[in-house]
Amino acid sequence: MDQRVTCCIVGGGPAGTMLGVLLARAGVDVLVLEKHKDFLRDFRGDTVHPSTLQLMNELGWLDEFLQLPHQKVFKLTGQFGDTPLTIADLSHLPVKTKYIALMPQWDFLNFLAAKGRAYPTFDLRMNAEAVGLVFDGDRVTGVNVKTAEGPLTVRADLIVAADGRSSVLRKAASLVSEDFGAPMDVMWFRLPRLPTDTEDTQARFDAGHLFVMLQRGDYWQCAYVIPKGGDAKVRAAGLDAFRKSVGALVPFEPGRANAIPDWDHVKLLTVAVDRLKEWARPGLVCIGDAAHAMSPVGGVGINLAVQDAVAAANLLWQPLKEKRLSFDDLKKVQARRDFPTRATQRLQLTMQNSIIAPTLAATGKIKPPLVFRLLTSVPLLSRIPARLLALGFRPEHVSQAIIVGA
Repeated sequence: MDQRVTCCIVGGGPAGTMLGVLLARAGVDVLVLEKHKDFLRDFRGDTVHPSTLQLMNELGWLDEFLQLPHQKVFKLTGQFGDTPLTIADLSHLPVKTKYIALMPQWDFLNFLAAKGRAYPTFDLRMNAEAVGLVFDGDRVTGVNVKTAEGPLTVRADLIVAADGRSSVLRKAASLVSEDFGAPMDVMWFRLPRLPTDTEDTQARFDAGHLFVMLQRGDYWQCAYVIPKGGDAKVRAAGLDAFRKSVGALVPFEPGRANAIPDWDHVKLLTVAVDRLKEWARPGLVCIGDAAHAMSPVGGVGINLAVQDAVAAANLLWQPLKEKRLSFDDLKKVQARRDFPTRATQRLQLTMQNSIIAPTLAATGKIKPPLVFRLLTSVPLLSRIPARLLALGFRPEHVSQAIIVGA
C-alpha cells in the first residue's frame, strides 16, 4: 500500500500531535502515525505547564481544555532534611493560568486529536508503526510503516520524527546525538490519597533518598529516585524493604506504603539526557524527545516538546503549503529551538550533578542548597525559579496566520 501526503509525522505524542493539528489548521495535508492502538499508557509525563496552557488560550481552547479532569499546582515545596522550603511560587506569573495542570497524558492527546479531526486535512492513524525511511539519494522522501492491514509506504514532502527518545527515524537517518548522562533513575508508583492529606506537590530530600509526590486527586503519583542502574538492587532487597523505605519518606502514616501491592505496580523510568547535533537532513526534521531527551527534573518534557511543535508549525506551514520546502527551512527549526533546549538541559544537569547526586550519596544531615536559600530569601529573586519552570527560556506563540486558519 502507498499513500501520499504533504507532511507525515511519526509519533502521536505531545510534539507530533500538536504539530499535526497546527499544520492542519493552516491547511497543510498532514498524516500523524502512532504505533499504539490508543494513548492509554501510565506513568508518562503529565505536567501541563503555563507555557502550554497559554498556547491553548491563544488557540481559543483553554476553557474547554480545563473541563478535563486535572489538578492545579500553584507552588512546589521541598523538604531538605528537617527544613521545609518553597521552591517555586507560580502566583506572580504574567499569564492567565498561574499554575501547572496535572492531567493524564492520554486526556491531553485525545483532546488534541479531537481538535485535529475538525480539520479536513488532518489524519491520525493508530496501530501504525514506522520501521524505516525511504530515500531518494540523500533526501528522505517517505517512511515504511507496519500496520494491521499490512505494510504501508507513506511518501511526503516532509517526514517529521516525533517518535520519542528511542526514535527509530533518527537512527535510520544516521543522526548523531550527544549523551550527557544522568546520575539517577526513577521508580514510579501510586499511593492512595486521603481528603485530609496536603494539597501540595512536594519533594523530600533526605540522606541517600529523594522522593517526589504529585497530587492526583484520589491518589499520589510518587517518584522514588535511585542511583543510576540501582533498580535491580532495590528489587533484590524485597518489596517489604521498599515499602519501609517509602514509608519513612511520606509525610503521613508510614503504613500507607503497604498499599503498593507488588513489583508490577512499580515502573522504572531510565533517565537520559541527550541532544542531536543536527536535527534535520533533507526531507526530515526531528522534534521533541526525538531531538532531545530531557531529564524528569521540573517535569518540562511535554512542554518543551509542545514548544518545538509550535516553532516548527510557525516556520514550516507556509513552505509546505506552497510546495517550496527547502533544507534551509528545516534547519531554522533547530536554530529557533536550540538555545532553549541547551539552556534547559544545562539547568537540569546542574540540578542533577549539584543537588540530586549529592543527596543520593549523602550519609549525614541534608540542608537546603545555598542557591535555593538565596533565591527564596530575596522576594524578587524568588520569582526566577517559577518563571523558568513554568514558561521556559523561550516560550513560543502560535502565529496569527495559523490562529485564523491560513
